Amino acid sequence: MESAKINAYQLFVVIVLFEMGSAILVGLGSGAKQDAWIAILLGLGGGLAVFLIYYQLYKYYQDIPLTSYVQKIAGKWIGRMIGVSYIIYFLYCAARVLRDFGELLASTIYTATPLIVINCLMIFTIIYGIHKGFEVIARVGELFFIVIYMMAFVGFGLIMFSGLIHLENLRPVLENGLKPVLSTFLTETINFPFGEMVVFTMILPYLNDSKKAKWVCLGGMILSGINITITAVINVAALGTAIFTRANFPLLSTISRIQLANFIERLDVLFMLYLVIGGFFKISIFFYAAVAGAADIFGFKNYTKLSFPMGALVLFTSITIASNFAEHIKEGLQVVPIYLHWPFQILIPSFLLMIAFFRNRKKKEEKSKKLPMEE
Repeated sequence: MESAKINAYQLFVVIVLFEMGSAILVGLGSGAKQDAWIAILLGLGGGLAVFLIYYQLYKYYQDIPLTSYVQKIAGKWIGRMIGVSYIIYFLYCAARVLRDFGELLASTIYTATPLIVINCLMIFTIIYGIHKGFEVIARVGELFFIVIYMMAFVGFGLIMFSGLIHLENLRPVLENGLKPVLSTFLTETINFPFGEMVVFTMILPYLNDSKKAKWVCLGGMILSGINITITAVINVAALGTAIFTRANFPLLSTISRIQLANFIERLDVLFMLYLVIGGFFKISIFFYAAVAGAADIFGFKNYTKLSFPMGALVLFTSITIASNFAEHIKEGLQVVPIYLHWPFQILIPSFLLMIAFFRNRKKKEEKSKKLPMEE
């Protein structure tokens, strides 16, 4: 790993930007219709519980990333196989988010620009950021954190003053019972975006004060979860359930409806600015974790040498991952959560924690037996 160090505030900012990332752009929780906000809050609760698994693993192995301590827990060869699997998983997630980013820009502003050109520009920017190091990415995050919140307050104020909010669209609460909400929670909101905190198992060793890790991460998750919930409430209240569930990008539809004093309108630029910033940080974190993990497992002293070939792989995957956007979304909602997110975010870390717990308990028992003998 590089010798980078970040402070607690920088980690907090990066977590908020990462978690909000593309979750605000898409209709998160739309399967629960007007109860999307309940599914998101349940996902936040589940995500916080899952993060405690990652944190406990971090407490056992504070100075090394996931790809290193998995070899200590599961053995060298099995551990390496699991580590390589996580690298592929992070690369795949980076490619999915890159496709989301490219599709939105291609379908709204750059309608005549090929998807590969848009994705190329983003991945080259991210590779440049990786070359500068994680500390630089964290510092850039501090700057854009303020920019995003300024845009959010302006956008929220304009939506309110435009009279777009109709709270009756949020009723009736739990019209179809708990089943749609629980189904959305288990197959969507617990994994995306909250379960994606698994990527920070590669980042936490950079924190300069390990004692603050737990509350910084939980705080970042809670703030981003509240922001995503508020966004879902605004989208449902402004658009209604029918449009909210059908729209690929509900927030864009909401912002497009802003009209104030026959002068302030067509504020899609706010959405696009957030899209570029959120997309950059989301893809960067996944991509950095994959590059750092590959360098760790395969013994590369200079991890930046891997950024170009792995960046090309992410770019190629983002284009070939699906033949069209509808197929891409369907795959992301029906296939990825069950076959990728649940195993890599919840099942494998849970097994690793159980093995680590028994191994560390055994070591403590052996130490306690040695001490009386020495005396």
